[in-house]
Amino acid sequence: MGDFKGKTVIITGAGRAVLSDGRCGSIGYGIATAYAKEGANLVITGRNVKKLEDAKKELEEKYGIRVLCVQADVCAGADNKAVVENVVKQTVDTFGGIDVLINNAQASASGVTLADHTTEQFDLALYSGLYAAFYYMQACYPYLVKSRGSVINFASGAGLFGNYGQCAYAAAKEGIRGLSRVAANEWGKDGINVNVVCPLAWTAQLEQFKQAYPDAYEKNVHIPPMGHLGDAELEIGRVCVQLASPDFKFMTGETITLEGGLGLRP
Repeated sequence: MGDFKGKTVIITGAGRAVLSDGRCGSIGYGIATAYAKEGANLVITGRNVKKLEDAKKELEEKYGIRVLCVQADVCAGADNKAVVENVVKQTVDTFGGIDVLINNAQASASGVTLADHTTEQFDLALYSGLYAAFYYMQACYPYLVKSRGSVINFASGAGLFGNYGQCAYAAAKEGIRGLSRVAANEWGKDGINVNVVCPLAWTAQLEQFKQAYPDAYEKNVHIPPMGHLGDAELEIGRVCVQLASPDFKFMTGETITLEGGLGLRP
């Protein structure tokens, strides 16, 4: 067990997903696995209860930690503040506090051009990503002040580079980057560090995107110089562990771009 034994980490969008070759196919689950290996208590959220329960079963059996699953969906038309506050209440009731918040969850209609995007598709990306990060950060703030904890938000190269067919996704992710920078400035005095990760990892979602939109995939997904896309646990999850560790507190406000194991700070 590592530095996070007894600490509590909330990870949104952390249901278990599997690639066609049987490997882990979810960034959220990769992050959860990395923290589980460090002994952390985990709170994992998502829309799919079965994926959450599968993740809980495997993580608890393999690593001897405690995992709380909470079904949660931030979406247009819902009482999203109440949805998030329920997650936070269950977390505090179960574990007593919050040390790390990781806003990983995101849904979008990738492959749809700007001219063809509908309002519903745009709302899907904004609510599941940007609004979710906003509500979770607000709700967790009092507990992060007490723990002098960390926030890790997920953005994307789609926003940095303007990827074809990802207008709503890019907009949501750029909103998250802006929100994170403000939080880093405002919350630094509270001892809370806030960082952004822009990953490029091989996931079940990306695998499905390649199958459904091969043209968009070829235009937007390029193998980085190291010759492979990032591993969800070893190259994404481990960075998230490092960013929340005491040794990395000085990095607040940074954007970390991960492409096949490369960690860059633009």
